[in-house]
Amino acid sequence: MAENELIPHLFRTEYRKIIAVLVKYFGFTHIEVAEDIAADTFLSASEMWGMHGLPENPVAWLYTVAKNKAKNLLQRESLFNQKIAPDIKHSTSSSSQPDIDLSDANIKDSQLQMIFAVCHPAIPAEAQIGLALRILCGFGITEIANAFLSNKETINKRLMRAKEKLRTEQVKIEMPPATEIDKRLESVLTTLYLLFNEGYYSASGDTSLREDLCFEAMRLTYLLLDNKQTNTPAVNALMALMCFQASRFKARMQEGEAVLYDDQDTALWDKELITRGERFLNLSSVGNTVSKYHFEAGIAYWHTIKTDSPDKWEHILQLYNNLLIVEYSPIAALNRTYALAKANSKQEAITEAEKLKLENNHLYHALLGELYTGINNTEAKMHFNKALQLALSSSDKKIITKKIEDIPAKN
Repeated sequence: MAENELIPHLFRTEYRKIIAVLVKYFGFTHIEVAEDIAADTFLSASEMWGMHGLPENPVAWLYTVAKNKAKNLLQRESLFNQKIAPDIKHSTSSSSQPDIDLSDANIKDSQLQMIFAVCHPAIPAEAQIGLALRILCGFGITEIANAFLSNKETINKRLMRAKEKLRTEQVKIEMPPATEIDKRLESVLTTLYLLFNEGYYSASGDTSLREDLCFEAMRLTYLLLDNKQTNTPAVNALMALMCFQASRFKARMQEGEAVLYDDQDTALWDKELITRGERFLNLSSVGNTVSKYHFEAGIAYWHTIKTDSPDKWEHILQLYNNLLIVEYSPIAALNRTYALAKANSKQEAITEAEKLKLENNHLYHALLGELYTGINNTEAKMHFNKALQLALSSSDKKIITKKIEDIPAKN
């Protein structure tokens, strides 16, 4: 890998590791100090490697420089030592060396503990995702802004408020006590689920960014699976869901345009991810715990079977029925009506869909347009036109426009 490609690659893979360890060392009170050291480490790499070429082991070089910068800062700045060192649990006297452990084991432990800290219940859900992207995934402010279809100023303010909340709540970077871990894990899974969805359902046209968001969510979920305390059925179910969804990622987007499920090329589905998802789904069946992730993973599994049979859609319908009992959401209820149309009839699905009255949702009108096509084409066109008015992304608008053009002149 060329130098101009290596540094951005290492920034994505190693910045988050260095940050996790440094923030754990300094505490959230001085998170900006940790961020400055990590950023300065990569700036030094860019300058030094440009002049002297790549070191034999670039990752080890980065870790050594990060440690040295932290040590030098502690020893050099008397003001820092007077005002910050007392807050740090480790000894920082001039006669001692700071214990900044960048071993693989400590990096993994620090990242896992950081997940629970970032997903603390005191932090708003939207801010949790932003913090996760910044601290746990190494995303830049511009990337985070693009992911949220926002601007850098808004994201900076959001992250600043979240960091201040971490300070005022005195959130510790540690594993929760055994008595609290199950409850805290629910918040973590919610954040990882939302992070994955931010990529999978994003209106952003940046396909590479969307994939990055999804695979970062999967990487963080793997950290949970790799720890005995957090390797639970719900975590396995969430990972299964992510695998099944990610397996169809390439087929869902072609040349920057969304491709509907019925039109997807199954040759583009990632069979390895589907197999992996099946394994995690089997592991999630251990014990008596059933979460919403179990039902969503089951629905996603049946979507990896292309055969359009009533039996398939009956399975999906029953899974939606159970999902809505565990956790109701209007969008899940709307998706259920599509399965109802496939398993039973369009007319039955129309009756159920219209009860939802999601008048300001383009998906609601797009689905009703689909259901009415062939039954009442005038009504179908009316709903598609409404969906077109409400849709935000150009990709959705193109799909809806095509649907309108394909409606027969007569029923």
